[in-house]
Amino acid sequence: MVQGALASFASLRPSMAIRGVRSLSSRFSGSQRSLQNVRKASPRAGMPRTLTVAASEEYDYDLFTIGAGSGGVRCSRMSAGKGAKVAVAELPFSTQASDTTGGVGGTCVIRGCVPKKLLVYGSHFAEDFEDSEGFGWKMNEKPDFDWTKLIASKNKELDRLTGIYKRLLDGSGVELVEGRGTVVDAHTVEVDGKRFTAKNILVAVGGRAFVPDIPGKELVITSDEALDLPKMPKKICIVGSGYIALEFACIFNALGAEVHVYYRQPLPLRGFDEEVRGFLAEQLALKGIVLHPGATPTAVEKTDTGLKLITSDGEQEADEVMFGTGRKPNVKNLGLEEAGVEMADSGAIKVNEISQTTCPSIWAIGDVTDRINLTPVALMEGMALTKTLFDGVPTEPDHTNVACAVFTQPQVATVGLTEEEAMTEFGDIDVYTSSFRPMKNTLSV
Repeated sequence: MVQGALASFASLRPSMAIRGVRSLSSRFSGSQRSLQNVRKASPRAGMPRTLTVAASEEYDYDLFTIGAGSGGVRCSRMSAGKGAKVAVAELPFSTQASDTTGGVGGTCVIRGCVPKKLLVYGSHFAEDFEDSEGFGWKMNEKPDFDWTKLIASKNKELDRLTGIYKRLLDGSGVELVEGRGTVVDAHTVEVDGKRFTAKNILVAVGGRAFVPDIPGKELVITSDEALDLPKMPKKICIVGSGYIALEFACIFNALGAEVHVYYRQPLPLRGFDEEVRGFLAEQLALKGIVLHPGATPTAVEKTDTGLKLITSDGEQEADEVMFGTGRKPNVKNLGLEEAGVEMADSGAIKVNEISQTTCPSIWAIGDVTDRINLTPVALMEGMALTKTLFDGVPTEPDHTNVACAVFTQPQVATVGLTEEEAMTEFGDIDVYTSSFRPMKNTLSV
C-alpha cells in the first residue's frame, strides 16, 4: 500500500479535512519520493560513491566540524561517543545571524523552529479566548497583549537552550572553538587566525535568509528580524508563500495586525497537494489575511510613516515589509572552492550518497547541501555520517517519505507523494477525502 499526500488541518473553523492517496497499481516497487525532494536538481550528480579518507597521519582532531547547529552538534557528539577526538567551531551567540554572529544551536534553536513555535503558541491564545465563550467563560474585557514580554520570554528560553547545547557538547567531550571557521585545505581549518588540523572536516553551516535584489531591499526584514522586533507592527506586508512566510502571516494576524501576503503562484505552498493549497488559502482568507496571488515585488520605499511595498499587483503601505522568500546555503568565504570542494549552481555543496564532497576528507550535511532542509533530516544525516566515519560502515541517509509540518493556522502536515505526483507515477489511483468539524469547535462562537 502506498500512503501519500496526507494532510491534516487542526483547529479548523468550520471544518477539518484529512486527505489520503492510495495506489491500486501493481507497479509499486516500494520507492517513493519525499515532498521536499521532488523536482529538485540533485547537487550530487557525478559524485564519487567511494569512501576515501586521509591516510593515517597525525592530526589535531579526527573530526573538525564547522557549524554547531542541529546536524553539526549531533554528528560531533555521536562521533566523540565512539572515541573520536572532535572539535566544533561556531560564531558568538546572537538572535540574528550575520557574518560575525551565530550561536550554538543554529537556526532551528535560535532563529527558526523553536522561537517561531513559541510565537505560534502565544498567538493561539487570541483564538482560545474567543472560543472560551462558547464553553461558558465570560470575557468582561478584552485581554491586553504585550509583544515585548513575549519576545523577552522567548529570548530567555533561547539562552537556556543554548546553554544546554553547550553542556551537551562539553559532556560528550567535544571541544567548542568560538569564532568563524574557514577551510584552508583538505585537512586544515582556521578559526579567527588559529589553525587546526583534522583527518576529516565536516561543514554544517546551514543557510541564511535570502532577499531578492530589488531597490530598497535594505529596508525589509526577514524571519530573523521578525522574531526580534522591538514592537509589533499594526500592519505588515509579507512576500512569499512557503513555510516561513505563511507561518509569520498567521502569527501577526492572530495577534491583531493587518497582514497582506504577496506571492507569484496562483496558490500558496508550492510543492504541496493542490487541494491542500487551495483549502489553506481559503482558510487564511477567512481569518482576515489578505492574499495577493500572482504578485511580483519590484521595490520597497521609505515613507513618512513607514514603508511602501511596490509590486505588479499595486502598492501597499505598512509598518514593516518582511521577505520570506527562502534561504540559501551559508557558504560565503568559507574557502571551500580552494580546497577542491565543488559547488552547485544554487550555492549548495555537492555531496555524494554518503555526504562526501569532491574533496574526500571534507563532508557536508544539513541545509548547506540543499537536499531536504529540515532539522530532523540534518540530525539523521549527522547520525549516518557518524556511522560512515567511525563505524567503518558507509551509510546513506534516507531521504524518502520525510514528513513535514507547516505551523500555519490551521496547521498542515504531509508525507509521501502529492495526488498529482501519485497520478504521474502510478496512473490508476483512488483518492479519499473526509471533512468534519473538530469537537472543540462545536461549541466555539
